[in-house]
Amino acid sequence: MRYRPFGQAGVSVSVIALTVDDRAGQAGADALTGLIYAAMEAGVNTFHIESCEPEVLETIGQSLAAVERRLLFVSLRLGLRPGRTGLTRDFSPNALTDAIDQALARTGLGHLDLALLDEPGEEELPTTALTALKQQRTTGRVSLLGVGGAHDAMDAYLGVRAFDVLASPHHLRTGWKEMNRLKAAARMDMGVIAYDYFPETFRPTATPPGAPVRKRGLFGAIAAAPEPDPLAGAGAYAFLHETNNWTAEELCLAYALMEPSVSTVLIRAHEPERVAALATVPDRDLPPGMAAQVEMARFGRAP
Repeated sequence: MRYRPFGQAGVSVSVIALTVDDRAGQAGADALTGLIYAAMEAGVNTFHIESCEPEVLETIGQSLAAVERRLLFVSLRLGLRPGRTGLTRDFSPNALTDAIDQALARTGLGHLDLALLDEPGEEELPTTALTALKQQRTTGRVSLLGVGGAHDAMDAYLGVRAFDVLASPHHLRTGWKEMNRLKAAARMDMGVIAYDYFPETFRPTATPPGAPVRKRGLFGAIAAAPEPDPLAGAGAYAFLHETNNWTAEELCLAYALMEPSVSTVLIRAHEPERVAALATVPDRDLPPGMAAQVEMARFGRAP
């Protein structure tokens, strides 16, 4: 595992961070503990909590207690709260502070290293909410405040200089606007988190669009249709699925890690074996010629 400085925070974070969400807790406390232990054994010291389920939070706290708190970097997603029909967007001061209170009470972590707002719209975060978050930072319950998202409102949030961290998608087809945003945040000495490094557009489709329909042959028998191409839909990025000793996801993660302004990349894995495999990527060199293939695909026809 490799580590990078996190803006002006004075801490080092592992270049990959494990996202712990509700799905990670569905298999039970033992499975979630095994997942977190697998990450820590691989050198991961950075964890992003996206669950507000009490049982999940308690298991996270119990698992992370195996390591000294000062060696960990733990962030919490804010802006979504459980409602009658699922998660509801809520950036009110009470909702944000209640989420922090519950996370600290259930995990026993003492403090959160980062409170990360999840894609707030430009007019969605009231001034009172930002004031409440700053108060949490002043009291030491939260060390850093961050904002994450892909839309243009992120530029406005960077402009107010009220945040310490930016989280943004970063992958093989990231556009110039998003790249400039990442670099601008780094120039402001903000910590930069990348996510969505392996979006759906890089994954092959089982059945290509416009695939031939099975037709009836002579005597009414149904003629055998050709087998679907497993790489259909991958387009210019088909090479991701044809590289020896690399999975497409591993190549995409390695590409995201090449960006120097990024401190850490969020991974979403729910099996210890997959966490262990992704954790080896930072120490691997990209295959020869891969950088050129990436550039040709980026500027070629979209898949």
